[in-house]
Amino acid sequence: MQTEEHPRIQRVVSRLCGCEEEEFVLRVVQPSLVGLIDGTVSTLAPIFAAALSANSHTALVVGIATALGAGVSMGISEALSDTGEVTGRGSAWVRGGFTGAATALGGIFHSLPFLISNVNHALIVAAAVVAVELLVIAWVRHRFLHVSLRSSLVVVTLGGAIVVAIGAILGSA
Repeated sequence: MQTEEHPRIQRVVSRLCGCEEEEFVLRVVQPSLVGLIDGTVSTLAPIFAAALSANSHTALVVGIATALGAGVSMGISEALSDTGEVTGRGSAWVRGGFTGAATALGGIFHSLPFLISNVNHALIVAAAVVAVELLVIAWVRHRFLHVSLRSSLVVVTLGGAIVVAIGAILGSA
């Protein structure tokens, strides 16, 4: 069934997974969104703590290690949490793959600015990357989960701010 609002997206979705948009949301979008939120938010504290207490190189290593470790953990957790048979959410391992990959990507993107050796410049670029990540998360939630864009931005940004504050406090201690 094609929606009049997004007929082209619906056709692409149907081709990608051989399913309707509702199934695509359950099998791909929701697991990916969980991973992207977790990867983006949970890696902020270790990265910012490392940047403030050490240097850019340490923040880069901590960020990438945290992102990859979280990706593996979240992927396995999603795969083991629901076989998909009862809920109709599709293959557990496919969902786990989407969750794990999105978790890793969410953490890696704002780790990469720490390739910049000046930690203060790297922190500014990383903050901008996080802002873009949060906008993407809010848009995906709005588009596929029909959540208010404003509400989504507020909730996701608040969560990110709390985790950054934790990292900043610990990194400055």
